Amino acid sequence: MAAAGAVVLLAVLPLLGVSNYVAGVGVTVFVFIVAALSLNVVYGLLGLLSLAHTAFWGIGGYFTAVTVVDLGWSFWLALPAGGLFAGLVALVIGYPALRLNRHSFVVVTLVFSLLTFLVARDWMSVTRGPMGMPGLPPPVFFGVPIDGPTGFYYLALAFLVATLALFYAFFTSRIAATMRAISQNEPLVRSQGINPTPYKLLGFFISAVFTGMAGAILVFHVRIIDPLIFDFFYMQAFLIMVIVGGRGSFWGVLAAGAAMSLLPELLRVSGDLRMVVYGLILLAVVSVAPAGFAGWLRERRNRRLRLELRQ
Repeated sequence: MAAAGAVVLLAVLPLLGVSNYVAGVGVTVFVFIVAALSLNVVYGLLGLLSLAHTAFWGIGGYFTAVTVVDLGWSFWLALPAGGLFAGLVALVIGYPALRLNRHSFVVVTLVFSLLTFLVARDWMSVTRGPMGMPGLPPPVFFGVPIDGPTGFYYLALAFLVATLALFYAFFTSRIAATMRAISQNEPLVRSQGINPTPYKLLGFFISAVFTGMAGAILVFHVRIIDPLIFDFFYMQAFLIMVIVGGRGSFWGVLAAGAAMSLLPELLRVSGDLRMVVYGLILLAVVSVAPAGFAGWLRERRNRRLRLELRQ
């Protein structure tokens, strides 16, 4: 009920006369939450620190933009196609990378992210190079163009709600339970006759698909895509959300994604010091709850249960 109430509240928010700035911030928050939850599949459930998340974020955006602008595809076809293309790239990269140890896997994903930036910058005939592709056409929904912050607010909200429903079902499934077991003790899982590789590839694929679609929605909202979509800032933001929320936690990362996306905007009143304040708040949160928000709540609950048993 609380989740349904939150969705209704978010849906009526633009009707209350909020500014275009607030609606635009809402779009960013919604797509950042999706990207953070997607990273949580790989890093939270499987325990694999993938630095390729920014690459899939940009690949989905570029594929959608190029197919709409150059090939004349509908945005509604190009959007899922961009996500699937990012997922296929994840499978191609993930299959050899996942055969390495965890440390080598991190290095491979980092190098892949750097390569995608170079491709976007230098493949002039497709990506238009450093200047990017400005003036992306707005999506058209039943003959009505979605070309303002309010329209994209509802588009991003619908995408978020659909993603949350799918991810909630996934995080409570047996597949997710097996992924957690792989993260905790892979040799034991192998001893039970389970091959971890398909689960790792599935997690990598799911993560890339939804991240690519989130990136595509963002670039069509701002009406331009350029190589800066591969900026490491995005990877850093998504990773912070997962760590603060608690690796592997659905609700924890959801709450942290919303809070950590809004916090920089709320701190704009501090001017040039806002990022310093943001860093201090982040440091304080991690120091108090090293296992994340979900881990902190779990520890408090276990402590209360132990006290009740002693009594």
